[in-house]
Amino acid sequence: MEQLSELQCEACRADAPRIDGDAAAGMMSTLPEWQLLDVEGINQLHRVYKFRNFKLAWAFADRVAELAEAEGHHPSILLEWGSCSVTWWTHKIRGLHKNDFICAAKTDLLFED
Repeated sequence: MEQLSELQCEACRADAPRIDGDAAAGMMSTLPEWQLLDVEGINQLHRVYKFRNFKLAWAFADRVAELAEAEGHHPSILLEWGSCSVTWWTHKIRGLHKNDFICAAKTDLLFED
């Protein structure tokens, strides 16, 4: 089976199937640092990355933004002193799509502790 981080995002339509239940649990097992959140009925993937200072967190946020542009899929990014929070979900389907899991895996590859 291919690693999520080796896959590319695909164009997502409003009628694309959501990933939830057992399928989401299976994918979450490959992303141990990520949390599955329910925000107002919308499942989202969330992770907080910790850094020694603001500048390192900022550089990471920039790398995540570059990844988002390259994949054509955009997360919520919260930059703070010593941390950067990243949340992936698919707006069109109001939930999780395979693209979210792919991008979460690729975000992990950008993290340099």
